[in-house]
Amino acid sequence: MSSRTLQWLSLVGIIWLQSITGTNSNFPAYSSQLKNLLSMSQTQLNDLAFASDAGKLLGWVSGLAAVYLPLWLVLIIGSSLGLLGYGLQYLFLADKISSLSYGHIFVLNVLAGNSICWINTVSYVVAIRNFPSHRQVAVGLTTSYQGLSAKIYTDIVDAVFSSSPTGRAKAYLLLSSILPVIVCAIATPLAREVDVGRPRNMRVGFITMFVITMATGVYAVISSLESISGKLSPSIPAIGTGAFLLAPLVIPLADTITELVKKRKAEEGRKVYPFSIELSEGAERMEKGVVEERAEAGEVREQSEGADRMENRGEEREEAGEVPEVVVLVEEIGVWAMLKRVDFWLYFFVYFFGATLGLVFLNNLGQIAESRGYSVSATSALVSLSASFGFFGRLLPSLMDYYLSRTKYMISKPASILGLMAPTTGAFFLLVNGTNFSLHISTATIGVCGGAITSIAVSLTAELFGTKNFGVNHNVLVANIPIGSFLFGNLAAMLYRRQGSAEKCMGVECYRNTFIIWGSLCALGTFLASILYARTRKLYSQTVYI
Repeated sequence: MSSRTLQWLSLVGIIWLQSITGTNSNFPAYSSQLKNLLSMSQTQLNDLAFASDAGKLLGWVSGLAAVYLPLWLVLIIGSSLGLLGYGLQYLFLADKISSLSYGHIFVLNVLAGNSICWINTVSYVVAIRNFPSHRQVAVGLTTSYQGLSAKIYTDIVDAVFSSSPTGRAKAYLLLSSILPVIVCAIATPLAREVDVGRPRNMRVGFITMFVITMATGVYAVISSLESISGKLSPSIPAIGTGAFLLAPLVIPLADTITELVKKRKAEEGRKVYPFSIELSEGAERMEKGVVEERAEAGEVREQSEGADRMENRGEEREEAGEVPEVVVLVEEIGVWAMLKRVDFWLYFFVYFFGATLGLVFLNNLGQIAESRGYSVSATSALVSLSASFGFFGRLLPSLMDYYLSRTKYMISKPASILGLMAPTTGAFFLLVNGTNFSLHISTATIGVCGGAITSIAVSLTAELFGTKNFGVNHNVLVANIPIGSFLFGNLAAMLYRRQGSAEKCMGVECYRNTFIIWGSLCALGTFLASILYARTRKLYSQTVYI
């Protein structure tokens, strides 16, 4: 099997891994049952939701493990942590265990949240190393499937398990514990590092992958609409989602068939045109003489190198549609050296006031919609809107990077983040307006910009600080997510309680001050992004196309 086929198979494996890493999004499905069993307050329940994000604070451990351990072992450890964290909660909810306290559940949620980091680390490392010339494309394609995770779990629960609230809660916990283990076992032989060699023509494969991914996203949105899903058998959406997840296998399969056909044609060509010994020896002597004569003049070397350069820069970039690798001339930086860099802290707070703040908004979207008088169905539609735009937001940088790379124009990652922070700031301030239209526009904007920043950040970490220690470096960066979730979430809750009574608030005023503060913080993040862009312009001006 060729290295290119193995590349495509690794991409398929990463897609499957990313599609099941959204287990923390299942928390609302079983939180009410846990609240009743443990007689928790709403504040304690919010702290449990934070516990899942808090697992990311230890995500750097998975990055360190990826440096010293085989990637298959890292996957096994990650899925095992999820099995332990969610599995024990399932047994507790199913009355198989009766001695779990609130503290135990909190720790189990931390373990479950940390398990996601291990799987994500392997996914990012394999995508970056197996597609060095298509880094952003591979990362964006695969991470977009994280947005489908909640849809996948919901489809399986609807198709297989009981429709009662308690039965569905148990089902979500059971799936969250065993599905990652199953998928990791399947994907382990695929999601591994490959010796890719020289850049090759992968244009058709990437275009096909883009089409499949966008079709998958459109299907997920349409099949989630209540007006459509209500008319279908519960098993149909699950079957359709499964078919779309298997669809990327078409690319390595087609690549393998093409190689076999070429190999067979070459073998048949040798059989159809046999040469006599005399003619063959004469041809060899003539060829040898010409080569030796040219070698003396240095023509063979010059023509070969010139042809390679022309082929790489001309044919691969313009005709084959290859995405050139952006080589930033910085050394491989370890985590301690990175923490001493000004660029890292600029990058950290840009992400903190951008993607993390957007994530906190989306986590509070249900409460925000309720405060404005939205019905349950209208709130669900708004949440689906945010998920859909988040999916396409993660995919957008890959599309832009792939097609712009075929021209003379390339947008640096810091410039892209700066361009996304500005509309995010405007969206937060637009939320002060009390109309439903402004809420929908802002939700869509924050969803697409937050998703895009999340996708770009994976490649930016590798470009600024190298790929050798990427696993540790990027997990240190995303440690700002639980910090922001705690700080920004509690700020919103505090201001919400001030405006309401008895833990209930209705009206635009409930979140008005929160949106003003969030918008101001995002504006600060936009300013920091402009500084980071200015500081890295020199690095990105030294772009080398390979």
